[in-house]
Amino acid sequence: MTSPSTRVLVVDDNVNAARALAAYLELDEFDCRLAFGGIEAIRVGIDWRPHVVIMDISMPQCNGFQAAMALRQSEHTHDIAIIAFTALDEAEVRRHLSDHEFDGYCQKGEGPVRLFELINQLVLAV
Repeated sequence: MTSPSTRVLVVDDNVNAARALAAYLELDEFDCRLAFGGIEAIRVGIDWRPHVVIMDISMPQCNGFQAAMALRQSEHTHDIAIIAFTALDEAEVRRHLSDHEFDGYCQKGEGPVRLFELINQLVLAV
């Protein structure tokens, strides 16, 4: 199980969805911050250095693929765990898993147990 100091950045351009997910994670004592788009995710990620980023993909201006790549290229955030959390087709997202933008994938709408398991697995691997 993660510790109360496990930092999770929730990224989604849907403000209500991001807030709901963060509130749910905080019930399990994760320390959460929010970013409402890819550009904000890069800024918050570099400044705060979370252990895990839960990244939506389909966002305007800077999508999740672009934000994940930018985080991977920064010396401050290249080693953080990034989970693709999206309604997009799994095959398209998994193609990027092999390109090292994402460490894991979780389908939106799937029960939260899978997301919690993935977060815990990735935090323990660090």
